[in-house]
Amino acid sequence: QVQLVESGGGLVQPGGSLRLSCAASGIIFSIYHMAWYRQAPGKQRELVARITSGGTANYADSVKGRSTISRDDAKNTVYMQMDSLRPEDTAVYYCNAALGALNSWGQGTQVTVSS
Repeated sequence: QVQLVESGGGLVQPGGSLRLSCAASGIIFSIYHMAWYRQAPGKQRELVARITSGGTANYADSVKGRSTISRDDAKNTVYMQMDSLRPEDTAVYYCNAALGALNSWGQGTQVTVSS
């Protein structure tokens, strides 16, 4: 059974930083492509960043230059470092594990950027 558990969300002031973590179990983590999505109130879920099993990362334009996705296959964990946070980054952030037709989601962690 696949389980993805996110942590690291919270309330941060504009310009601040957060590091999200997603611990995976029940999968051969190293062969999965991992991603972070987010969903703000009243909006569709959107891709924020993705990292392939080989370590290639790509980012949404909205976070490019401000966020870094990384993975530690030894710890079955994917991270996202978010800097220079803006109010528009406020959303629930979800971890995603994908391999072909297989697609799993975490329960989400709330990130709120507000003064």
